[in-house]
Amino acid sequence: MTTNNDDNNQHILLKPLKIKDLQITNRLWVAPMAGVTDNPFRRLCKSFGAGHAVSEMIIADTALYARKKSLYRANFEGEIAPISAQIAGAEPEKLAQAAQFQVANGAQIVDINMGCPAKKVCKKLAGSALLQDEDLVKRLLDAAVAAVDVPVTLKTRLGFANGQENILSIAKIAEQAGVAAIAIHGRTREDFYTGQARYELIREVKQSVKIPVIVNGDIDSPQKALQVQAMTGADAVMIGRAAQGKPWLFRDIAYYAQSGKIAPEPTVAEIRQVVLAHLDELYRFYGEYSGCRIARKHIAWYTGGLPNSNAFREAMYACQTTDEQYRVVEKFLIKTEQISP
Repeated sequence: MTTNNDDNNQHILLKPLKIKDLQITNRLWVAPMAGVTDNPFRRLCKSFGAGHAVSEMIIADTALYARKKSLYRANFEGEIAPISAQIAGAEPEKLAQAAQFQVANGAQIVDINMGCPAKKVCKKLAGSALLQDEDLVKRLLDAAVAAVDVPVTLKTRLGFANGQENILSIAKIAEQAGVAAIAIHGRTREDFYTGQARYELIREVKQSVKIPVIVNGDIDSPQKALQVQAMTGADAVMIGRAAQGKPWLFRDIAYYAQSGKIAPEPTVAEIRQVVLAHLDELYRFYGEYSGCRIARKHIAWYTGGLPNSNAFREAMYACQTTDEQYRVVEKFLIKTEQISP
């Protein structure tokens, strides 16, 4: 590890990455997570040094575009470029239309979801269920790439079932279709989020294709980020669940990559500043009713490791207005700050 900032000596994760003609400032990516990576969370992670963040999954069905949830998911107001919209579907024509819609909406990258393991998505033969049909994967990717002039990327898994990992074939199909980069979660759909992510096949993918490969799954610390990147040779690391309630993880990885040292844990005062600013953004973005309810999970993640957090969360969940919720959170964090060493 080196502290030299010269570009030739800088760690690969801190260097820019080109996706076709678009340059991303570094190689620390935020994974798309339904119900989590909304506009406020993406902007927050980028403020802590994430180079790129992909939107929540948007279903490729024009009948659903005007629904409130879809409008929130496709809201890119105030985001740092490049903007990436993730779409999911199982019909080539609808996927192509959805790609065009999102580009018209401001997306500079269109990301195709073939990794979601959720039952309701797989039931419609979307998400990771698509990995069972390589011919359909080809037709979907061909249609999406042909439909837009912006880069198309792919988010996927090792395969649908254990023992049937076909990511090497999927990656080749994606490259031949003109997909600009592929992000791979180191589990199959069968694994869901159980067990440990596996990286060996991702390393093989990196060796077999020329497009950028992004590694995803169980990257939860600065040390792990550097270890997994070195082991796979991946062009970037993608972080999902580990950033929930810890958006400063991207800053910590950059600090470690640059200095070889572990960044100090944020103080409760610093956490309070982040949480309250995040709440303000959520309330502004979603409004009174939804803002209060969507904020609950974020508050729970932020406070999970703090003293007396269980009792606090019960009280917080009972709050029915944003004002009340904000005051309860602020009071708890100030009190915790006062008793922290």
